[in-house]
Amino acid sequence: MTVQAFARKAVSLLAIYAMILGTTTPTFAKDGNDNRNNGAPTATPIKHLVIIFQENVSFDHYFGTYPNAQNTTPGEPVFNARKDTPTVNGYSPLLLLKNPNLNPINGISATNPFRLARSQALTSSQNHNYGPEQAAYDKGVMDIYPKTTGAAGPPPSAPPAIVDTTGLVMGFYDGNTVTAYWNYAQNFAMSDNSFSTGFGPSTPGALNLISGQTNGVIQTINGTGNQTPGGAGSLTMIGDADPIGDACSGPTKNQGTMGGQNIGNLLNAAGVTWGFFSGGFDLTITNSNGTTGCKRSATGVTGVTAADYVPHHQPFQYYASTANPAHTRPSSIAEIGHNGPANHQYDLHDFFDALSAGNLPSVSYIKAIAAQDGHPGNSDPLDEQIHVVNVINALQQSKDWDSTAVVILYDDSDGWYDHQLSPILNQSTSPADLLTGPGTCGDGSTALPGITINGVANPHAQGRCGYGPRQPLIVVSPWARENFVDHSITDQSSTLRFIEDNWLNKARISNGSYDEFANSLSQMFNFDNERDGDRRFLILDPNLGTVLSGGLGNQGPGNNNGH
Repeated sequence: MTVQAFARKAVSLLAIYAMILGTTTPTFAKDGNDNRNNGAPTATPIKHLVIIFQENVSFDHYFGTYPNAQNTTPGEPVFNARKDTPTVNGYSPLLLLKNPNLNPINGISATNPFRLARSQALTSSQNHNYGPEQAAYDKGVMDIYPKTTGAAGPPPSAPPAIVDTTGLVMGFYDGNTVTAYWNYAQNFAMSDNSFSTGFGPSTPGALNLISGQTNGVIQTINGTGNQTPGGAGSLTMIGDADPIGDACSGPTKNQGTMGGQNIGNLLNAAGVTWGFFSGGFDLTITNSNGTTGCKRSATGVTGVTAADYVPHHQPFQYYASTANPAHTRPSSIAEIGHNGPANHQYDLHDFFDALSAGNLPSVSYIKAIAAQDGHPGNSDPLDEQIHVVNVINALQQSKDWDSTAVVILYDDSDGWYDHQLSPILNQSTSPADLLTGPGTCGDGSTALPGITINGVANPHAQGRCGYGPRQPLIVVSPWARENFVDHSITDQSSTLRFIEDNWLNKARISNGSYDEFANSLSQMFNFDNERDGDRRFLILDPNLGTVLSGGLGNQGPGNNNGH
């Protein structure tokens, strides 16, 4: 199945094509404050939280020049910022013209940040491992990204020639390519001060999203190459090990299982509906290209074919209490969100089925098929945009939009350059650390606790240096502040905090989880009044990211319709 075919199937469920043709507009329920979904009480008008968890983007990589797009390349969508757009902590003239990474080191390519065109959407993935990302900081100077995390091209269509060197790591996109994201930022709320909870690649980021904790690996297979000693005889996950027992985990790959709790356990205990929806999770489907089972694949708009399901991108599979290792199907659409054979783990098509049936869970995590997850090498901004826009367009067509919030965030930065030094709130001393010297990220004697294993407590878990690199975070909701930039410090576990505050009466995972001190996302909303009649929506073109229709906000959708 191609990405385009998958998108057509998803949006047809909710007549999005009719909206794209301008023949319908979203309809909304009258009351945004009802307690739908089994009457689960909430602290805010948000009854449905949808977390779109994408791959491998730093803030500067997508928003470094926001809200100013070049608008000079023929054939690219045009982005014109609203006059009232607030500034972000992006590239200053000095960072663009005299960047610290401009100085060559030991013959390694060096460059100022440079713009990648829409025709250069497909790039290679950069080095985003735990140690190299720390090394790129160079003790806070932020000047050796090409040396430590850079990887050479593609993309095609050079110039500049630097794309064929490790200097590619300094490339960025603007509103002519990541047009949908810039339009969401214009009309809803975004953050310019949100970080990875720790350094490193996908799996640590995914674990931090649902538990705020990466210490507590209780079993490994094929060695411990993706874990580091975490103190008190424990291991901390720092790499991309597959979950043990997942039917699609690579038999020769390093694998691991986590101890402790995650947000799924807390939601189950409170009787709140939830689900994690992964592209490719349903092993009974045969795609149009003949692939099926764990080998289902799709081809994106840039021509890259990738396996739909990636085991190490699915965090709940690492915990025995929330895993569905055999990818067992739910007994019915009505089960989705509730306890049952699927154990809250579903395919992405199950999300659209539940939404169409009026059975949207209170908390939904969305993971795209790999061709649309944004990960360089197997995906790109254009395929990513198709996925994100189709999900949000569909939600806006549903009866639940008036009580829904969508949070878009990322698992890691991919190693792409970002100029902002992150606050190091948790120090570490482990063989994998490199922030302040070999084996160190400051002094690990004050590190957060880890998981108690076999009755042995771990008062200061190591291997959790963080916060890590800065990443985009966007909130799309009728209740989101409009054209708003949040400067509060947040991280991946801030969504965890919001869930706990909104549904769980501020219950915490604790045991070293970042949820105990992470800022929530509540400052990105306006809950001060009932906003009667204000059901903001913004329908975008999935391919171009431009505005098709929108309204009922304080100032409208802006003027970003050109292409």
